[in-house]
Amino acid sequence: MSLAAPSAISPSDTRRIALAYLELAKPNIVLLVLLTGVPAMLMAAPGLPDPVRFGGTIAGIALAAASAASFNHYFDRDIDRLMRRTARRPLPSGLLPPSSALGMGFVLAGVAWVTLLTFGNLLAGVIGMVSIAYYALFYTVWLKRRTPQNIVIGGGAGASAPLIAWAAMTGSIALPAVLIASIVFFWTPPHFWALSLYRRDDYVRANIPMLPVTHGEAETRRQILLYTIGLVPLTLLLVPFGVAGWIYGVPAVLLGGGFIALAARLYRSPGTPNAVALFRYSILYLFALFVFMAVDALAGRLFF
Repeated sequence: MSLAAPSAISPSDTRRIALAYLELAKPNIVLLVLLTGVPAMLMAAPGLPDPVRFGGTIAGIALAAASAASFNHYFDRDIDRLMRRTARRPLPSGLLPPSSALGMGFVLAGVAWVTLLTFGNLLAGVIGMVSIAYYALFYTVWLKRRTPQNIVIGGGAGASAPLIAWAAMTGSIALPAVLIASIVFFWTPPHFWALSLYRRDDYVRANIPMLPVTHGEAETRRQILLYTIGLVPLTLLLVPFGVAGWIYGVPAVLLGGGFIALAARLYRSPGTPNAVALFRYSILYLFALFVFMAVDALAGRLFF
């Protein structure tokens, strides 16, 4: 009688599992989160920031964001299975067990805590941990499943990076950091409501009370326009407050005009193409806005 040799894990399986773990961290979202923290670090103190502190804080923010994403995968695994957009994620697809996401979330949170304490300070570490708990528990477990205002209140979790960055550089929180965080906070509802307009059926199947499900598409389009109109002036406040200059201000006006125009078009002309266009533009908008903000801050430190 012969015993069958244990099957070896093929390189392709190893690669799939590695990519699945990477997906748990939601790297695209982590990149956007990091981008919102960079200008705050550049603006927080005179001169250029210490490169070690700068790099360490960036790493800490990334780890905290990845931790929150991992917990989100764990807690949302039941509804992810019901939604076309998320059914192929590592947990609902069965590629990874739920314990993988839970364990990864705790490990990353621990490493983020140590990193922010080492390269930043206690305040930065505390804000990082609060942001993880806010997103994983307050938003994912409670708000998301109970109120159509889920994404409005939950936007605070995505706005934490500027606060962590400013705290790491200065040991305190100041008005410019709050203004930068507020931009992300007000950007979040029109961004996600545009997505929910053309993914409405997903939210119905998962019984998630997103605004188009509870209040209808017409009200959602109206709220998108109102939040966008409120967002754009907020982005421009950085200039009169002396936080940013024309290198940021001029693009902010142009980018904001485009955002309002697309939101107004969606309000007047409902339909999936217009909702998709607004959703995609909102990503480009936030990315470009913070790139110009960072360039403006860097130029101010180098040349003015």
